[in-house]
Amino acid sequence: MTNNVFIAGVGMIPFRKPGTSDPYDVMGAQAVRQALEDAGVSYADVQQAYAGYVYGDSTCGQKALYHVGMTGIPVINVNNNCATGSSALFLARQAVQSGAVDCALAVGFEFMNPGALKSVWSDRASALERANDLVDELVGPQDGMSNAIRQFAGAGMAHMKKYGTRLETFAKIRAKASRHAAQNPLAVFRNVISTEEVMAAPMLWDGVLTRLMACPPTCGAAATIVVSEDFARRRGLRTDVRVAGQALTTDTPSTYDTRDMIRVVGYDMASAAANSVYEQAGIGPDDIDVIELHDCFAQNELLTYEALRLCAEGEGEKLVDDGNNTYGGKWVVNPSGGLLSKGHPLGATGLAQCYELTHQLRGTAEARQVANARNALAHNVGLGGACVVTLYQKAG
Repeated sequence: MTNNVFIAGVGMIPFRKPGTSDPYDVMGAQAVRQALEDAGVSYADVQQAYAGYVYGDSTCGQKALYHVGMTGIPVINVNNNCATGSSALFLARQAVQSGAVDCALAVGFEFMNPGALKSVWSDRASALERANDLVDELVGPQDGMSNAIRQFAGAGMAHMKKYGTRLETFAKIRAKASRHAAQNPLAVFRNVISTEEVMAAPMLWDGVLTRLMACPPTCGAAATIVVSEDFARRRGLRTDVRVAGQALTTDTPSTYDTRDMIRVVGYDMASAAANSVYEQAGIGPDDIDVIELHDCFAQNELLTYEALRLCAEGEGEKLVDDGNNTYGGKWVVNPSGGLLSKGHPLGATGLAQCYELTHQLRGTAEARQVANARNALAHNVGLGGACVVTLYQKAG
């Protein structure tokens, strides 16, 4: 696997609240057309396509892509929970890097319902059954509370108990997300909210989580065209953004055996993926300029700082207090507004991260632009589990 892989084109439609979006196939096709136009290629040039979504029947990818073209190419449908979009990108990148194809497409879309995430299946065991049983033991059933809240807020509570992290710190993270999203025309929420407003929002878990610390259900789509260097040179395509490293990890026994809520929500998966990517690229966390990470809850953003080695375990609060997660600090984290403000259409999230970081490295992120960005890191996690970490690098 020696071929250089470049991001030739990206597309993303504005994210919407449930009930206000187009159908999933229309959204997916729109994002694909944008990515093709941005790359300067036609759908006939695409040799393989990977379509990511969580809530949908088989071959939804074909339904979306057939609006764009019917060329007979392989279309592979991908479902890796909330890491679905970046898993589709992982497969597209792998196909190009291995030399199997020269041009591949990854698209992710989601048509979501209002309210908390839930399974549509009631006649079989949940894929998260083992995790949910452990959460019952560690934090209690918490009647009426969704599993996602129990998992991620429970992990935040574990951090608070272990390191003395304050609830206000998570509120600061949420307020920061709103300030960033105010500059993103594709974000579902663009209103700026203060730390005090986040703290004053209704409590979903007393002393642990307010409503504004959780990301909203969202509908949307994003797409990416990845190409080999040879194909780009022959076709005169842009080669200014390179995939310098990428890793997809799944759970190890530590997720459960440590009986640690922080591990249950993917800390060790993220740490292993990040370490692999740093090694592949020959750089460390201090070399990163801009980061898009999986802030499904404000609590998970802080945990991810530590998993990505932006700081030592237990020092996430200090990173926030020092302003090292925003403009003027050491890193700019989630300039798009992240999942908390940009939105979280599950299948599209990882590819929306690619969209944002590609524009950051191109220097075309307009009001969100991080000055002189050269190394950009994406982190996308799905419980059950999967975690994808990707390093995008400004080439040349």
